[in-house]
Amino acid sequence: MREEVRYQMLRPREIVERRKQFPVVYIPIGTLEWHGVHNVVGADSLQAEGIAIRCAQLGGGLVFPPLYYGENRLEALMEATAKDKDLIAKEMELSVDNFSPERHPFSATEQALNYNKLLLHILAEAESLGFEVGVLVAGHYPLIDHARAAVLQFNKREYSRRHGMLAWAFVDYLLVDGIYTKPGDHAGGWETSHMMALYPETVDLTLLPNKGEPLIGVGGPMAPQDSSAEFGKETIEATARIAVEEVKHRVENRNDYLGHGRCLTEGLWRQRTAP
Repeated sequence: MREEVRYQMLRPREIVERRKQFPVVYIPIGTLEWHGVHNVVGADSLQAEGIAIRCAQLGGGLVFPPLYYGENRLEALMEATAKDKDLIAKEMELSVDNFSPERHPFSATEQALNYNKLLLHILAEAESLGFEVGVLVAGHYPLIDHARAAVLQFNKREYSRRHGMLAWAFVDYLLVDGIYTKPGDHAGGWETSHMMALYPETVDLTLLPNKGEPLIGVGGPMAPQDSSAEFGKETIEATARIAVEEVKHRVENRNDYLGHGRCLTEGLWRQRTAP
């Protein structure tokens, strides 16, 4: 049995011991969104959590509970912006108007700003709990931009810069770009393989039509019918290993990331490992 790394599942002494060994916390962020008829709607947060857990298992640290709520529900959401959003609404037995601006108490800009504040608040919470590096792990791809914005703002705080926590953010497909051809998708073979590797009981490929037939709310170069747990494990492992190197370098070389705009710099660890 693997050692428990989920923060909420540990007693105080267990948290302290693990934090002293490697003072890093991974914070998975995602959403509740359509991921085809064959995947569960929590796929983004579940993938982020699974990747975060693998990072902590490989390199140390702890993992906060995943975030499912609070993001912009008017932009970059399948139910609100997909070309086939009417078909998604029909499958969910909902009115497509449920996702119109008139049904929301806040505008798209207000929602984005509110989410930014939420991420800053979560990072500050992690800092207060004694972590030296806090990592936002985006499962819903559009959230990487919000996460990076929050990281930049958080790292400008005077206390955090001088005494507190260094923040960073990543999304899996960008870390392995160059290793895989066109990594990432929406509910296609990439994400579905992740889900088969992490939570096989949540995926039902028999619900998909024959390969080549139209799909609802699915996109990407790899067909979901070609998904496999083996490929999912491979890509998660590749992502986690790179992320762990990024995090270790930040723990050991904090000053390299304190200059204006430098906290988002990636790949400095490769200079250390280059022949």
